[in-house]
Amino acid sequence: MYKHPDEEWLDEIPGQQENEDDDEIIWVSKSEIKRDAEALKALGAELVDLGKNALDRIPLDEDLRAAIELAQRIKKEGRRRQLQLIGKLLRQRDPEPIQTALDKLKNRHNQQVALFHKLEQLRDRLISDGDEAISEVLNLYPHADRQQLRALIRNAKKERDGNKPPKSARQIFQYLRTLAEAND
Repeated sequence: MYKHPDEEWLDEIPGQQENEDDDEIIWVSKSEIKRDAEALKALGAELVDLGKNALDRIPLDEDLRAAIELAQRIKKEGRRRQLQLIGKLLRQRDPEPIQTALDKLKNRHNQQVALFHKLEQLRDRLISDGDEAISEVLNLYPHADRQQLRALIRNAKKERDGNKPPKSARQIFQYLRTLAEAND
């Protein structure tokens, strides 16, 4: 049968190809499904271990939040079953925003811990080195008060030499922390 060139458009449907890859079925192994379920259950366990303030920062719907709050109150075997339920609820939702918020929360905590370690080291150098470390602090935080730092360092050295509680060392740390927070 001969087709007229003007009638070819009738045979073709726009957007359809003869060799369609869209209809291809993607098989997922049972082991992979179980691994995904375990990962979501672990995510649920992390959510259960969080405090109320941290949970407020994570985007959760009412059912999931209620299940997490219930799991926080339950002990022993009931908790395990509740974690299974939380994993099931997470499988029914998109866990990406929850995981992202949890990662941000962990990262913020890690950054804060790193900052505290840095400030503790700076405080120790201030007490041991004196003026050299003060100039470093003034370079880092130009709005720092040199006289206040010197007075705190002098008191901290006296306390250290007299085997007294490190009150001034704590005050130096507090002052450095306020400088760091003001700098951000």
